[in-house]
Amino acid sequence: MTLGTDGYGRSDTRENLRRFFEVDAELTVIATLYALAEQGAVERKVVEKAIKDLDVSPEKAHAAIL
Repeated sequence: MTLGTDGYGRSDTRENLRRFFEVDAELTVIATLYALAEQGAVERKVVEKAIKDLDVSPEKAHAAIL
């Protein structure tokens, strides 16, 4: 997974850019848990709980299509 935000021509705080491009700590944790769930290493409910606990909107459009 890509973990960078350089070169997109946006001017905002690094924190906001990381959240926008879904590469902040919270979303990295969710992506990791999702990958583990895909492999069967953790249950999918762990991913769902992380999404709720970390206050991430699963309905947000992916940054690449905005």
